[in-house]
Amino acid sequence: MIELDTTDRALLRALRDDATQTAAELGRALGLSQPATWRRVKRLTEAGAIAGRRLVLDREALGFGVTVFLGVKLAGKGRPSLQDFERAVSAIPEVQTVEHVLGLYDYRLRVTARDLPDFERVLRRRIMALPGIGSVEANVLLSEERLPGPLG
Repeated sequence: MIELDTTDRALLRALRDDATQTAAELGRALGLSQPATWRRVKRLTEAGAIAGRRLVLDREALGFGVTVFLGVKLAGKGRPSLQDFERAVSAIPEVQTVEHVLGLYDYRLRVTARDLPDFERVLRRRIMALPGIGSVEANVLLSEERLPGPLG
């Protein structure tokens, strides 16, 4: 675990809010020089505190207005390997995340679709045809609140 000072935490919060900022922009906001900011970002990246940067797409603007969370229980008989299931489900473009979980279900999937009929098509033709699929429970996302996470 890496030790973080208040400047490191402020830097991580700023990057969390907008990872496209340059070291010069971040430095101005934090009262640091561009080289000092760059060194901090490099140190945090090398230590694993910054695991990457990702692009967040607006699903609705792209025509994907429905998000559904699926709880998937694999069948008990003729159970395929977890790797076979994960490989097959990861090949479905509408499946945004695949989480292997402990509890009532074996997997939790986040699925996006254009609308409910599109989701039904994905569910029937792709997800229910996966190797070892057992029971599936769907929860339609009504709204989503982004929380800042552990850095506040």
